[in-house]
Amino acid sequence: MKSWRFIAQRALPETILDWDVPLTLTSNPKRDLSGPGSLTATVEPEYSRLIGTDGHPILQEWGTKLYLEVDGMLRWGGIITRTTYEGPKATIIAEGLSSYPHGLPFEGILRSGELLRLPDPNAGRDRNHDGWIDGEKGKTPTPPPPKPIAGPRFDTYDIFRWIWAHVQSRPYGDIGIVLDAHQLGEKLGATDGSDPWRLLWWDNPDCGTALDNLARTAPFDWLETHAWAGGPDSTAIEHRIRLGRPRLGRRRDDLRFVEGENIVARAKAEAMGDEYANEVVVLGKGEGQKMARAQVHRYDGRLRRVATVADKTLSSDKALRTRGERELAGRTQALQIPAIQVRDHPNAPFGAWQLGDDVRIQAHLPWVGDVDVWHRIVGDEISADGLCTLALKRSDSFHY
Repeated sequence: MKSWRFIAQRALPETILDWDVPLTLTSNPKRDLSGPGSLTATVEPEYSRLIGTDGHPILQEWGTKLYLEVDGMLRWGGIITRTTYEGPKATIIAEGLSSYPHGLPFEGILRSGELLRLPDPNAGRDRNHDGWIDGEKGKTPTPPPPKPIAGPRFDTYDIFRWIWAHVQSRPYGDIGIVLDAHQLGEKLGATDGSDPWRLLWWDNPDCGTALDNLARTAPFDWLETHAWAGGPDSTAIEHRIRLGRPRLGRRRDDLRFVEGENIVARAKAEAMGDEYANEVVVLGKGEGQKMARAQVHRYDGRLRRVATVADKTLSSDKALRTRGERELAGRTQALQIPAIQVRDHPNAPFGAWQLGDDVRIQAHLPWVGDVDVWHRIVGDEISADGLCTLALKRSDSFHY
């Protein structure tokens, strides 16, 4: 049996409140690829020690960070977002720290690839609009104004970091997240200024939604992690968001997940898409004949079936086609195993994989027979009984 404990920490400032919170889990701590993850738990009966020395409850909405430590390593971290009470029982919901920007307005101005109109040095020098510089009729015709030029374009990861920096720069908003510093290599906005990317406070944008849109349309992976910082006696905790290039994880030929060996249970196999399609039409910004549009297909010998999706945030051909490829990958009706429960085993020891890895799943399915299909790990849940549940999606359903 592994050593488990839940640690509570005040959000501002980060001081440890309780080293072993007496939680009873109602859902296991879950990590998500490109998502915050969550857990739910109860405490019963009421514990007097769960009132802090500051007089505030230790388990406080938006005031308490919570961590799961297993054998000295932090395996999950988040912030309590909801508490309810029923007699002597308290119920809490906690989400990863990356849930924090959702519901917060963006109050700045960000532009990438904006078309810039340069000042006209001759403005006001032809007040009678006769086509000549005032006082020089017949000698110096009024030059045309300068042509607009494309403004600076910024890497997608710079924009992602700047939104996070905006969130954490506001009063009482520093949640302690540090982001990777490398570049994605994809700049936002068209090179000629025809399709600028904008995030403007007067449009009332939501910071969390803006971050999700960047990850979805680029696309790229990110992952929230937590670890002890400093030496063995340190109580400081480091919060990090890892950014992929553009994806996290790798193909793991060194790991095996086999039913009857280390797979102890699995979810019912299902088709990847709700409705089969081998062609996708994506409708973007604009109206009527000027609407941005892209069409992608993956013909596989079956009759043509078309799915149409609308996303008014998209305008460039690249963004539209990327959205179409991702939609198409999810509509092939190929079988996938959405989740497996595994035990610690030499095939794949706990801690050997990371979210984003592609792993080989071997199982026997009724009416299908033996299957051997590569899946990607998109989430995991660790449980105190020594088992771990992996959330999976077929590897060929991703498009980067």
